[in-house]
Amino acid sequence: MALLVDSRSGTTIESFERALLHPSHMRGLCVPQSLPQVDFSTYLPLGYVQATHALFQTLEINLEPALLDHALACYSKFEAIAPLHALCGFKTPVYVQELLHGPTLAFKDMALQPFGILFSQLAQQRQEKYLIMVATSGDTGPATLASFANLPNTRVCCLYPARGTSLIQALQMQTMDAPNLKVLGLEGNFDDAQSTLKTLLHDEAFQAHLAQKGLHLSVANSINFGRVVFQIIYHIWGYLDLVRMGVVSYGDPIKIMVPSGNFGNALGAFYAKQMGLPVEKISVVSNVNDVLTEFFNTGVYDLKARRLQKSHSPAMDILVSSNIERLLYALFGPARTQECMQELQTQRRYALTFSELQSLQAHFESFSCNDAHCLSTIARIYRDHHYLVDPHTATALYAYEHLESHTPCVVVSTASWSKFAQSTLLALCQEESTDDAQALVKLAKLGIHPPACIHELLDKPRIHQQTCALTELSSHIDAWLETL
Repeated sequence: MALLVDSRSGTTIESFERALLHPSHMRGLCVPQSLPQVDFSTYLPLGYVQATHALFQTLEINLEPALLDHALACYSKFEAIAPLHALCGFKTPVYVQELLHGPTLAFKDMALQPFGILFSQLAQQRQEKYLIMVATSGDTGPATLASFANLPNTRVCCLYPARGTSLIQALQMQTMDAPNLKVLGLEGNFDDAQSTLKTLLHDEAFQAHLAQKGLHLSVANSINFGRVVFQIIYHIWGYLDLVRMGVVSYGDPIKIMVPSGNFGNALGAFYAKQMGLPVEKISVVSNVNDVLTEFFNTGVYDLKARRLQKSHSPAMDILVSSNIERLLYALFGPARTQECMQELQTQRRYALTFSELQSLQAHFESFSCNDAHCLSTIARIYRDHHYLVDPHTATALYAYEHLESHTPCVVVSTASWSKFAQSTLLALCQEESTDDAQALVKLAKLGIHPPACIHELLDKPRIHQQTCALTELSSHIDAWLETL
């Protein structure tokens, strides 16, 4: 990685450490100015931790090896690390990459578990304390809280839409018991929460107020490039697993299909492709909030007539996908990125030229899946394969079933079905339930049981039940910090 730069100004960022700790100091987002070409076949003999070390070395991220080792030790607590599950019976076998075996049963654990440990270690080395903000549509929040709980030199404030997550996702946040964590339900949707977070990140008065308390401001969303780096390696790992299994020979192309909301997961696949991973296309799948599908198919990113719709795949209920900015930089450079982002802010719309759209579609294709097709896919995959997927993974499998391609495909599975029990019950039995707890009871009668941690979660006391209006957020944060 020759340089890390600001996506809108092109200004050099002095180090990965600074990008990780201080993303609020940038006009845009931290991006690599360029990426090296890599022969990933050299990674074939390596384990997951070794491969991550190799990637960091390749990217010239100069962390002390012991520091990175300590952060990556978190994977020893995972039940499995990004395994592939083959689903046969399709025109071409599809391989589901399960990124859901971490402590909060979602793919965000893959990046946030090492990220939190690394962040705390760097903060301690610098003898600095941080307030880390995070906005979530359902999975980022629990994963961030689980990662940072009780870590020195960190305070975390998690924002979630008070009526926009599943019960299990809400409980994963509300039951977190650590003195350095604060969880606030916001009146609004994820886009509102993310917009409020971005406003605070660039609020000089807010940062000055934190400085008086001896705190720096940072963020755990994929706005932070430290998150994104850990999201590259599992796409490389999935391809290499296909080579190890004899499904492909190294150099044969595959497709990677990603259910996407904020685009960080798909961006990791794109960066891997840019570095030389043999990926024919990255398939981006949306739910009914299909702004990304429209963008990749037409080159137009248009929010003018859109309103966020609640769906059975709530972690994808997003209209403003932050990481598209990084993609624009990689394809078109800082000036064009700044132009598009400015148009989105002022006009709620921007459009690519025909040649720009061709450049985009050289790497991507996109599909959407509505709720009815999502639920029918869950039922069909369970009936035909006795394999239960969550509603987000189901959108990608639906798209795969309608994809006219014989190229081997990895479908990225983003969460456990058990976080969305109501939708699972509705899909399998066409039966509604009052909440996830009731749905889990009914599913158990069918012999479908969640991981033990889900039942434990239902018995925990709710510590964080406070909600607030967007305009009240800074005062709530300040009141909490006064108690520490």
